[in-house]
Amino acid sequence: MACIVSTVNMKGGVGKTTLTVNIAACLAQNYGKRVLVLDLDSQISATLSLMQPHDFAKTRRQQRTLSSLINQVINPNAKKQLAIAEMICPNICNLKNLALLPGDIELYDEYSVSQMLHQEATRQPDASFEAVWNNLERILVKTIIDPVVNNYDYIFLDCAPGYNLLTRSGIAASNYYLLPARPEPLSLVGIQLLERRVKKLKETYQNTHPVQLDLVGIVFTMSGGGLLGRYYKQVMRRIEKDFTPEQRFETAIPMDINVAKAVDMFMPVVLAAPNSSGSKAFMKLTEEFLGKMP
Repeated sequence: MACIVSTVNMKGGVGKTTLTVNIAACLAQNYGKRVLVLDLDSQISATLSLMQPHDFAKTRRQQRTLSSLINQVINPNAKKQLAIAEMICPNICNLKNLALLPGDIELYDEYSVSQMLHQEATRQPDASFEAVWNNLERILVKTIIDPVVNNYDYIFLDCAPGYNLLTRSGIAASNYYLLPARPEPLSLVGIQLLERRVKKLKETYQNTHPVQLDLVGIVFTMSGGGLLGRYYKQVMRRIEKDFTPEQRFETAIPMDINVAKAVDMFMPVVLAAPNSSGSKAFMKLTEEFLGKMP
């Protein structure tokens, strides 16, 4: 059964997607792990970090994106569409062990979700609207990935910043979560907000469907020298007060122009520029990641 890992922070722009796709590629290429990436963000950054835009456009026309699977959960009586196994794009970036379930710029219709929740609440007069909502939150992503969970060693969920329905559902479906951050105060706020949300999520389900969810570690991205390096150390001292060494990664990802260039090539930097400083850091980070896994 796959180990399901969410990459998440309440704040955007912290390198969440870059972290996801590079660890996934390293695991597939260097360790022979079977890895699936799910893009849960309507910005489709993970999708376009792993496939060309024209390939995505073709996939979207064929309705082979996450949006179709979400619709099947929200509208179970709708016309049957493709199953998840038929939508997954294998051999991404020419890596036989790396696969992608593409995201979509329109992942779900909020009106349809509201209508479905209202109908469910009406059918269950003893259930509160909150209970119906919590159930959807708990099962949405889990229902989608359950049919293929035994086909992979790792499933990475690239979550949107903030705390929308899919991010919450992705976290609820996960065994672990990665927390990327930049060495700046707003990233620290994002960490604190996420930790509170995770705690509340566990409390919500502890009496009915306990969630096994552990922090793999905090990863600092876009770190650098000079003034930024000194400021980074100040931020790290604050992190060290709240998180144990086991909850932090020793490896930080440096600022490297090759990482940005790789995005323009629609592939992870570990494949586009394997000898770059950013690539070497991701390879070291992946080794550390495996050391934290059971």
